[in-house]
Amino acid sequence: MPDYRRAYARGGCYFFTVVTYERRALLTQSEVYGRLRDAFRYVGKTRPFAVDAIVVLPDHLHCIWRLPAADEDFSTRWRLIKHFVARGVEAEANTRAEKPVWQRRFWEHQIRDEDDWRRHMDYIFFNPVKHGYVERVSQWPFSSFERAVGRGWYAREWGAVVPESVRGMDRE
Repeated sequence: MPDYRRAYARGGCYFFTVVTYERRALLTQSEVYGRLRDAFRYVGKTRPFAVDAIVVLPDHLHCIWRLPAADEDFSTRWRLIKHFVARGVEAEANTRAEKPVWQRRFWEHQIRDEDDWRRHMDYIFFNPVKHGYVERVSQWPFSSFERAVGRGWYAREWGAVVPESVRGMDRE
């Protein structure tokens, strides 16, 4: 097993990729998607975090979080979110009493600067187009793209062509 160390930083900003077990296409099912939204709200009440961007695809999600200034514990948040969602999904528990809904781990990247943040935002929002689910970024309903448009961060037509900022990025 590799000697992987997470990049914990108080008040950090992070990009995450979280994948379902065996890439099961379940996250965009209405009940599961609703449960995921509820999980973010529920966990955020006791362990606050801000979501700059999120996209949910059938078998994985990407998001950018900002943690409070004195907090670095994104791992517990993900454990609680995954547990909350798994409780509401019909699945046979394994020998460890775990429901095989999520891959055990997740991938994180600590955002280093404004340019890094922008590239990861672009990657998140363009992901449904990259995977062939829609032709335009604005067509994907499981995303915070409309919120970003409302904040003036993007034009609604953005992503009609592959953005240069995401060429060569692979965070799957």
